[in-house]
Amino acid sequence: MLKDNKVLIGKSEDKELSILLDKANRHGLITGASGSGKTITLKVMAESFSDAGVPVFLADVKGDIAGTALPGETNESLEKRIEKLKINDFEYKSFPVRFWDIFGVSGHPIRTTLDSVGPDILSMMLGLSEAQEGVLAIVYKIAEENGWHLDDTKDLRLLLQYVGDNKNDFITKYGNITTQSIGVIQRCLLTLENQGADKFFGQPELDINDFIGVDNNGKGFINILDAVELFKSPDLYASFLLWLLTNLFNKMPEVGDLEKPRIVFFFDEAHLLFNGMPSYRLKQITQVVKLIRSRGIGLYFISQSPTDIPDEVIAQLGNRVQHTLRAYTPSEQRTVKVAADAFRANPKFNTADAILALGTGEALVSFQNENGEPEIVEKATILPPQSKMGVIDDITRNKMINQSPLCGKYEETLERDSAYEELDKMIKEKLEAEEEERKAQEEAKAAEKAAKEAEKAAKEAERAQKAAEKEAEKKKREAEKAKKNSLEYKLGKKVANKAADKLINKGLNTIMKKFFK
Repeated sequence: MLKDNKVLIGKSEDKELSILLDKANRHGLITGASGSGKTITLKVMAESFSDAGVPVFLADVKGDIAGTALPGETNESLEKRIEKLKINDFEYKSFPVRFWDIFGVSGHPIRTTLDSVGPDILSMMLGLSEAQEGVLAIVYKIAEENGWHLDDTKDLRLLLQYVGDNKNDFITKYGNITTQSIGVIQRCLLTLENQGADKFFGQPELDINDFIGVDNNGKGFINILDAVELFKSPDLYASFLLWLLTNLFNKMPEVGDLEKPRIVFFFDEAHLLFNGMPSYRLKQITQVVKLIRSRGIGLYFISQSPTDIPDEVIAQLGNRVQHTLRAYTPSEQRTVKVAADAFRANPKFNTADAILALGTGEALVSFQNENGEPEIVEKATILPPQSKMGVIDDITRNKMINQSPLCGKYEETLERDSAYEELDKMIKEKLEAEEEERKAQEEAKAAEKAAKEAEKAAKEAERAQKAAEKEAEKKKREAEKAKKNSLEYKLGKKVANKAADKLINKGLNTIMKKFFK
């Protein structure tokens, strides 16, 4: 409830406990065991900020915050709490709500480009090692220097392929690029796409100012991110919240201390933000938390234990609500002591014992006073929410989405000439040039081969001609020899015949002489 321009959270035995609007951008923390009432506290804060004209963003990981769009319903338990708190002007009512969903199913789609996400947060989404993160940073640098926009995953996929295929052209300028790292990034990107993250990357990109607005009655919109499906992928959920935080910081101008925040962000299951976070990145986030309040933004982290949040961040959180903790082991007992030591002690009770004794809907609270100092810790009964606690049906949700002035702004994806189109064109031109060069080389080789074959044929013809001439000469010689041999034979036969005739005649003469003697 908003009372006397203060965010009334609960009451102790003798006082109201409220967050001062001009101190709400000093950030805050809501912790406690499961079922201790953290979500109720979150809703009460969000409703009060809305009444004060302060927009709110929160993630609904279980689906039970969506009921903020509808008036609450009375029951015996709530009536007893209202009576105990002695609130005479309590009323059940609805609040202006805008639903968001990065998958575009249960709310307006939330999209951003890979350019906006940057290599650091994308490395977290992909779970890359330091070496792989370095390769991804090189890929981003290549895209930036060539003016290639990285809008969605297909842009990055083709760019990774291009860099991998041409890594030798980049190594001397940017550093080592291994095929193994490119392959790992591609596989991790595929896993991310299978989780539905491909719907998160693209155009039109979210205008962060669409989170900031009031309705016709001056109430701040409560922006509810439907994170039921998103939360099934904890790394993607945490990376999305981290992107949102850095996006706010980068795009919101400095405004100094205001009478009330421009917007308040609640980060539920905040421990996921910091799991496994390297020290250099934690320093960056701590710096963002320190400086973002000067942009008129309040951050409220919700988690089960204060030890889930790094000390560097805890130190920046001035408004705290501690629900009950359970301490059955030495480790859990140390957690209770850490939680107790974070408060200014109240002489009326032992803080650690009080934490263990708190019931559901009760909490220890300490908010900053007018001087920006934390007040001593108080036991409080938290107010009930004025809106409905629980899920809403799809018909009601869809009606509110369709009636939103943002309906139609983000629903349809847009395509522009980004890295994919530029690289695809360049690769095709390169392939066409290579094909033309290949054909020219083939034609040159064919011409060279034809020339060689013609030369070979000419040589063979010359050899054949010489052989024919040689054969003709041979035959000529043989013919002449044969002719000569034939003449000699005829002459020899004639001589022989004459000789024979001479011998015969001589013989006959001899016989005749003897006979006629």
